[in-house]
Amino acid sequence: MKIYVGNLPWSTTDADLESLFSRVGPVLSASVITDRDTGRSRGFGFVEMSQADGQKAIAELNGHQMDSRALRVNEATSQPKRSGGGGGGDRGGDRGGRRW
Repeated sequence: MKIYVGNLPWSTTDADLESLFSRVGPVLSASVITDRDTGRSRGFGFVEMSQADGQKAIAELNGHQMDSRALRVNEATSQPKRSGGGGGGDRGGDRGGRRW
């Protein structure tokens, strides 16, 4: 299961996140999300664990204090796919091709 971890201290590393969750059970992966331009943490991350260990981790670690910050820990939900930007297509109106 994929777990969302929010309100992380800015200094948190992937290893820190893995270490915290490994207290509950085996961690398949742990990653802190970083800004692609600056490389700085965005204050949240994701952890993957088995379903049973993931549920236990959510129950035990939601609200856990890490560097005076209360973590928000819950099951990750997938974001709806974004439609591609840009337009195209006919939006109506006269395109200048009418003949009177």
